[in-house]
Amino acid sequence: MSSSAEAEAVAPVISLVGVHRSFPGPPETVVLTGIDLTVARGDYLALVGPSGSGKTTLLHLLGLLDTPSGGEYRFDGIEVTGLTEVQRTSLRGLRIGFVFQDFHLLSHRTATENVALGLLYARVHAAERTARAREALERVGLGHRLDALPRTLSGGERQRVAIARALVIRPSLLLCDEPTGNLDSGSAERVLDLFDELHADGVSVVVVTHDPTTAARAGRTVRMRDGRLR
Repeated sequence: MSSSAEAEAVAPVISLVGVHRSFPGPPETVVLTGIDLTVARGDYLALVGPSGSGKTTLLHLLGLLDTPSGGEYRFDGIEVTGLTEVQRTSLRGLRIGFVFQDFHLLSHRTATENVALGLLYARVHAAERTARAREALERVGLGHRLDALPRTLSGGERQRVAIARALVIRPSLLLCDEPTGNLDSGSAERVLDLFDELHADGVSVVVVTHDPTTAARAGRTVRMRDGRLR
């Protein structure tokens, strides 16, 4: 293993030091201030706080969908604040899995095809994409729904397809934005059980949520208010 690969292997998945984010005005809008956050490999973190506290902005920064106005962000040991948009897109596509409240599945694609789309940035052959998609669906308990279209799936099943799509790249980090927000209590419980299993398998999980039940399942909770961590 090269020295750079060794450094990435021991580095935290996320390391934020003095990060802030503001948007130009007039007047200037300050959304995040003085954010220091470390997420170790295999960590399970819940990020909670009221609407307008900055959770979504922070999630976008963690997922390389946005860049800080100042401070340092290292992801997998890589300083990402100076990367180009192309470099951030590639890194995001290969190492970060996203799970959203609204699933974001393509209605005309089967479960397997939707999951295989998660490998868009991976240089693998079509046959391997399909095989890995099926493996990911089996991992989330949907081996019997490989060819199902989203409209034939329950809300909980659709969210598990979305989780499989996030996992198919074998990510360093799984970012979940209100993942149980559109689910009934039974489906939400099954999704949270799955997160517990993934965490036990060593996947690093960060969940943004308003739901205390969802937050309670995480190993660590960080609270946000007025753009700061509390």
